[in-house]
Amino acid sequence: MSICCRIKKKMGKFNLNIDFQAENETVALMGASGCGKSMTLRCIAGIEKPDSGRIILNGQTVYDSERGIDLAPQKRRAGYLFQDFALIPNMTVKKNIMVVMPKEKKEMVDGVIERFHLAGLEHLYPAQLSGGQKQRCALARIIVSEPQIIMLDEPFSALDSYLRWQLEREIMSVIREFGKTVLFVSHDRDEVYRISDKVVVIEHGSNEPVCTKQMLYQNPQTYVDALLTGCKNIFPIIHEKSAVFVPDLGLKFKFREKFEDSCFLGIRANQILPEFMVEDKNSAVFARYTVEQITEAVFSMILMVSLEDGHGLVRWEMPKEIYRKLSLYPPVLAIPKREILYLKSDRKILA
Repeated sequence: MSICCRIKKKMGKFNLNIDFQAENETVALMGASGCGKSMTLRCIAGIEKPDSGRIILNGQTVYDSERGIDLAPQKRRAGYLFQDFALIPNMTVKKNIMVVMPKEKKEMVDGVIERFHLAGLEHLYPAQLSGGQKQRCALARIIVSEPQIIMLDEPFSALDSYLRWQLEREIMSVIREFGKTVLFVSHDRDEVYRISDKVVVIEHGSNEPVCTKQMLYQNPQTYVDALLTGCKNIFPIIHEKSAVFVPDLGLKFKFREKFEDSCFLGIRANQILPEFMVEDKNSAVFARYTVEQITEAVFSMILMVSLEDGHGLVRWEMPKEIYRKLSLYPPVLAIPKREILYLKSDRKILA
């Protein structure tokens, strides 16, 4: 494995208990703020020390509590892009890059500067650079250090949307050329889907098994999975013989045995349809609705609606051209049965 990380660390009432492996792929770490994503990266980099466990990078054991191994950060060759980029303030762009280059390769620095679009900036100091320029300098410094692994901690969090897109493309290019494992922390679900191959969901310091991004996004298994992948409608359910009842919606859905341990039902806001768009009436559950609030987005309309027999609100997002047709038909929405998510409460039930 390119990385094997099995560590535990107690910090007050918070317990970090991480166990995952990856090999020459981009793995996103997803979870709520404070769940342990950044701490995991810091332990791998050697900035923080776990209480126990083992970390192996590209076949080299860099930490093993039982064998007393704990390599210094500079010996782990873990390229860590901090949120603030951590450039040395009293060094120019060129010197920031050269400081980590092997002596025999320092003459190649001009080529690196050109590759990362830093030409003309090489004699400037970090304080004179924009956020994007700082990031390119930090990335260049990581690459020339010949790391075993690259770790990106919310690399686009301080950038505007246009610059984010530009730098995202550059980072994806760097990842392809790197060809080894990249760990990527982000709160942006779309960003994660575009950049990563696989995903590790972390909740309260513990992680779920590594899964493909397609599996997580298309078939989330838990409440947290669904929430992280953007599901806006999640409701508790009550099992009733051959059906599940959703009190917030006042609706019953036919029960399927493989979901017998589910505790919640999820409905993605953009999967709900007006009744007039559904040809097969057996493929969906229908309900009359009342619009409580309307919000216009750039390319869509977002409706908060209440259902006839329910007491909760449902978020419904649709293209504007569909919204303009709603008033021509009875106020009935359709929830496609194949799009319904049956969710477990948390990862403990999965074990």
